[in-house]
Amino acid sequence: MKTQLEDTVRYTMLLGEHEIPLNDYLGRQLQLDFRGQIHCIHCDRKINKSFNQGYCYPCFRRLAQCDSCIVSPEKCHYEAGTCREPQWGEQHCMVDHVVYLANTSGVKVGITRGSQVPTRWMDQGATQAKPIFRVATRLYSGLVESLFKSHIADKTHWQAMLKGDAEPCDLEQVRQRLMQECAAGLDALGQEFGIQAITELVSEPETHIKYPVLEYPTKVSSFNLDKTPSIGGTLMGIKGQYLIFDSGVINMRKYGGYHISLSTTE
Repeated sequence: MKTQLEDTVRYTMLLGEHEIPLNDYLGRQLQLDFRGQIHCIHCDRKINKSFNQGYCYPCFRRLAQCDSCIVSPEKCHYEAGTCREPQWGEQHCMVDHVVYLANTSGVKVGITRGSQVPTRWMDQGATQAKPIFRVATRLYSGLVESLFKSHIADKTHWQAMLKGDAEPCDLEQVRQRLMQECAAGLDALGQEFGIQAITELVSEPETHIKYPVLEYPTKVSSFNLDKTPSIGGTLMGIKGQYLIFDSGVINMRKYGGYHISLSTTE
């Protein structure tokens, strides 16, 4: 699903060549039907099972974007000369990244390419977000994130995120505390990679995000299209990459490459 930051996040679902304005369907009966076909989102090969949210197994094994260092950026091995796709690495990893604080199911630290702000925050369901570092490569962002992970969460508890907005917090106060607690480690990184490799952002504004949700569930149960190919109900909200129905939730990102039809039963 594509997102656009407005007073309330605007969602668009891409189904083939069609773009569906999902916000318009809030409060209406919707049905999603999996048609039984999956195609790799990279090579378009017809497959029976997808890996890493939409890839065939050969692409999963071959592509740099499916390597373990994407999940663990501190393990980036581009400079070691062992990147699966050096050109892809130059375009996506050897570019400016942002280390940020976000309030999703609570305050967490995260990283993203500079070009993915604020999209990454909306994809995670953050209600508040604030950049705290701009760094020269994905590796450096991962190393800074690893320092902070000893003092703050780096994961979103998706069930809690879908039960409602986290309590508001003072992200600037959290940033100042972390800078003090991680000062020695940050100094060491600066000495190793140079002061221009990692730049502290001291006056970046905080972004506040509101999602199109009529009502949050008290209990979160998730749909699985592989087990239940037809799902639906009243669309109560959209947050992160989840559709929230009165009958359950579904993570649409998980089903990249799936042939799905969307219909209203009204």
